[in-house]
Amino acid sequence: MDFALNEEQEMLRKMSRDFLENECPKSLVREMEEDEKGYSPELWKKMAELGWMGLVFPAEYGGEGMNFLDLTVLIEELGRALVPAPYLSTVVYCGYAILAAGTEEQKKELLPKIAKGDLILTLALTEPSASWEPSGVEVKAVPEGDDFVISGTKLFISDAHIADYLLCVTRTKESKGEDGITLFLVDAKSPGISLTPLKTIASDKQFEVVFDKVKVPKKNMVGELDRGWDVIKDMLPKATLAQCALMVGGAQQVLEMSVNYAKERVQFGRPIGSFQAIQHKCADMATDVDGCRFITYQAAWKLSEDLPCALDVSMAKAWVSEAYRRTCVEGHQIHGGIGFIKDHDMQLYYRRAKASELIFGDADYHRELVAQQIGL
Repeated sequence: MDFALNEEQEMLRKMSRDFLENECPKSLVREMEEDEKGYSPELWKKMAELGWMGLVFPAEYGGEGMNFLDLTVLIEELGRALVPAPYLSTVVYCGYAILAAGTEEQKKELLPKIAKGDLILTLALTEPSASWEPSGVEVKAVPEGDDFVISGTKLFISDAHIADYLLCVTRTKESKGEDGITLFLVDAKSPGISLTPLKTIASDKQFEVVFDKVKVPKKNMVGELDRGWDVIKDMLPKATLAQCALMVGGAQQVLEMSVNYAKERVQFGRPIGSFQAIQHKCADMATDVDGCRFITYQAAWKLSEDLPCALDVSMAKAWVSEAYRRTCVEGHQIHGGIGFIKDHDMQLYYRRAKASELIFGDADYHRELVAQQIGL
């Protein structure tokens, strides 16, 4: 079994790492935590010029025609550099949904603009219940002439303040299950939409989005009426694995930072890395990081090959969610007090590790799914 990247993937990894080391220093990450937009339009445009926004779209829509495994390589590097950009929101959550279920007109209009970096989208799925299940969708869309009228509240919506469109998951039929869910592309500047920023541990930009009788043309429907959960079911494994890849990149960087510090920090007349307690912490971190990478890439490979991967995706998210946090905790132990000050990079990674645990379901949620998959 060959776990190595192919030549094209290795080139993508090296090129993206070199680019981000120059264009996305930690000073930019800190600056964007305080910035109203939360991302750098200049960096976003440069990423688009490299072809990253259209990486997985077919050439006919302005893309590079690469697969999800290739995308995983890139996203790992984004996580390593803590890139502050609406990449997952735009490309993975919404771009894949449009590619899979959009009309030909929607694909031709939207995907080339995404690929050029001219369009930002975000997914409006979760509500105050914070559920990732269809039963959590209660925002209603009611037909009215040639439009639908959307009313209700979405919560924890990333990048809503900079999005051109919200891919809104709505309830179009009285039901609690998958039947009766419909997706709409909602112009983010539509009358009746109000945003309230949320304070988050990762200092990312999340919002409560209230829809107050927002009109959306029927032509903006993505997928079939009442069958929108089929689109979400297709997108969620990709979104979940993309989050895992981000965490793998972050964990790898924490490991390298901690090992380097253990070599350089001298205490009791010798580098602290010479003490067995520190060596074992680093060994545990390395084991966790490699485990995260292998389980994530195996699931990503299966998804790319269109093989059954629901079990693999949930195992990956359950493992990586906790392993990234464990790695950061050990990194803090190795760095000691200095790792907790705001001027040090360790706290940047720990805060994102903690936030990443919950996105698309925490470890307990995915353990339940694994248990179901194995017949329990």
